[in-house]
Amino acid sequence: MTTTAATKGPVWDWAAGHGPVTGALSATTGALAIASTGAATHMPPTWALAIGTAGAIGHTVTSLRDRLAARTITMRAASWLLGAGWTTWAMATGPFSWAALGSLATLGVGIGAAARSTLLYEEARELEAIAAAERQVSRELSAERRAIAAEWVDRVQRVCGGITLRVLAVEQWPTGTGFTIDAELPAGGVTYERIAQYAPQLSADARLPHGCTATASQGINQGRVLIDVTTVNVLAEEIGYPTDYSPLSIHTGLPWGVRTDGKEVRVYLREQCALIVGPTGSGKTNFVHDVLAGFARAEDILTWVIDLNAGSAGLPWVRPALAPQGEGEAVRPGIDWLASSYEEAMLMLETAVAVGKHRKVAYQDLMAKANTDLLPVSKRIPQVMIVIDEGAEILTSNDPKVRKLAAKILEIIRQFRAMGIRTVLTALGATGSVLGNLMIRREAKARVCLTGGEVEGMDLSKVFPGSRGLKVTQAPYKGSGFMGTPESAAGLFKSWRILPQQIADIVHATSALHPRLDDISAKAAGPSYARRWDTNRTAWMHTGTPAEDGATETPTASSGPRGGGLNLSAHRAEQPPAAPDADALAAQFMAQIDAQFGTTHEPDTPAESGSEKPGGLNLSAFRNEQSGSTSGPDWLPDAVAAIRAAGAEGMKPSAIADVVGLSRQAVRAGLKAAAERGELVYRDRGPHSVYVHPDHA
Repeated sequence: MTTTAATKGPVWDWAAGHGPVTGALSATTGALAIASTGAATHMPPTWALAIGTAGAIGHTVTSLRDRLAARTITMRAASWLLGAGWTTWAMATGPFSWAALGSLATLGVGIGAAARSTLLYEEARELEAIAAAERQVSRELSAERRAIAAEWVDRVQRVCGGITLRVLAVEQWPTGTGFTIDAELPAGGVTYERIAQYAPQLSADARLPHGCTATASQGINQGRVLIDVTTVNVLAEEIGYPTDYSPLSIHTGLPWGVRTDGKEVRVYLREQCALIVGPTGSGKTNFVHDVLAGFARAEDILTWVIDLNAGSAGLPWVRPALAPQGEGEAVRPGIDWLASSYEEAMLMLETAVAVGKHRKVAYQDLMAKANTDLLPVSKRIPQVMIVIDEGAEILTSNDPKVRKLAAKILEIIRQFRAMGIRTVLTALGATGSVLGNLMIRREAKARVCLTGGEVEGMDLSKVFPGSRGLKVTQAPYKGSGFMGTPESAAGLFKSWRILPQQIADIVHATSALHPRLDDISAKAAGPSYARRWDTNRTAWMHTGTPAEDGATETPTASSGPRGGGLNLSAHRAEQPPAAPDADALAAQFMAQIDAQFGTTHEPDTPAESGSEKPGGLNLSAFRNEQSGSTSGPDWLPDAVAAIRAAGAEGMKPSAIADVVGLSRQAVRAGLKAAAERGELVYRDRGPHSVYVHPDHA
């Protein structure tokens, strides 16, 4: 049985301390009670005086310990003594006479007034102490800031050709890694660029540590300048990718790393493309995974990846979905589509063009209702981000087939900004031949250049035209470089380190966040998109053998029944048939190639005497060494494929060793033998020697 009682009247807080009124009331009623009891029981009056004296002494001791003011100590001691004196007198003469009661009331009013006065005094005294401490800290900070301001005014005047600044503020960074100087430029048309071009000289004059810079940027108006001075090198240490996998949006920006002041730098890609430049060994692949992690966390982005180098950039984001899952644990891939072959890449780009064109017509009413000329991107109508590894090299290739891919990429960049289809291209070097396309420079306004200390082929003026004071030597560490966006001027930054296990964690944590292609776009995409995870299109992900050009059958509306493929059946009603095992797929794949291209005889089936050597692909180079093949070690095909993908610039032996997971000494003999057989071309450039594929020699 539950009884609910309504509480009426004031609620007493018995744990609260006494104020001036309740304290005086408690003291007077207590004195009256003691005097009445003492008079009735004939208690000796001196006892009350002794107790009051002890109370006065005790409060005096505690007040001194709490460092209270002298007037507060005096008031407390006097209250005890006056109360004890009245009690002693009242016990002797009677507490209920008009004289006794009147004097007690007067005593209570006096105690209350004195307590109120001392309380206000103590509060004022405490506030003054706090203010004094703050003034002391402010004086110390002001002294430090004044010293910094005077030092940098003198430095700029001395280094930058007599420019005299008037420092308005010095802000210490919360991370403790540097400070920002806000200064007013002198009259006469001096701009912040005049100071920005002296950034290396200012850094050297300030004796900043390696990896620290003094960079100038525009202030709140054209007559002001901001000078960011980094005093602690945050580029040298490895920084792990944050473990916060909370949802993101294309509209609120995507985190891509940290600046030298420790602040997160965000990129806004709703209307712009991105360009990522980084030579081998600079941490470019790791940074691409940082980008894909941000896309995976976004609720309004679908990520498509093209990597003609065996799909290595996207496979870590698909593998968790390929692994066997327990009941009720279906995981969607971290990316929405992965192309590792020319045919699949062309299929993806053609689908993107079809989606973009259809959106232009189908969403006219929606854009008119929203009064905008941009498609309102949301979780219901997601943006498609196409990440193309070494896409800049594709745009400059002379190969006729690759040029068809380049034409589609440029069409997407040029036409579908408003329809929410944008690209992220990567490049191996910052040279005029790679970045010579005007479309890249005009549309890819979010630019990243990972240097890793590499100087050759790293012309920062090609990536960040107009930015002065940027030097490759400022970012000699792996994963460090420069980033510039329309919202943030080009400057140093550090990318996060992300490992395969964390990628799997992100895929699992964000599986429920991924949007689906809207129905209108999915209709335009057709079966090419709907069957992207079918077995005949994803078998290479299981067997580790990427499909050769032309081996991927373009699906049509009349295609046969859907294969097993990637099990996304958690989002469908029916269960797909089980996929065939890897050995059967490999055998079927080899049989199809032998039938189509007429490959060489099996090693144990000698050709007839005098017969001509069959044409087509010589796939015997990839068979078991027991067959008598002398094509080289098992890792050589992977190395040849990587060197071919590197283009005309080739790859250093150390980079090839990183690709195959061996030491440089272990791969040296195999590469030399391959060059002697004509499978590779060796270009001797001393410490910069490279191996080049014959197609690009």
